[in-house]
Amino acid sequence: MSLKTIQKHLAKVDKALAAGDTAQAQSDLLLAMDALGVLLTQEKTPAAVMLGSKGGAVTAKRGSDYFRELAARRKTNAGGRPRKNAE
Repeated sequence: MSLKTIQKHLAKVDKALAAGDTAQAQSDLLLAMDALGVLLTQEKTPAAVMLGSKGGAVTAKRGSDYFRELAARRKTNAGGRPRKNAE
């Protein structure tokens, strides 16, 4: 189930209510609620799980010295592009 499925069911609810068919609107609303329940029971999306396993890998490669140097640059404003000289 996805949010797209829920959106489709809710659009059907809207059309059914506009047509005055409350029974159809109620059944579509129950389908949307079931789809939402399935989404809420899922812990994480597979893409988020994949990205989460990579967290901190690049940071560990660079080491603590790299980040100390960055912090020192921020304190002295030594990072970034040099200022333009007025001609």
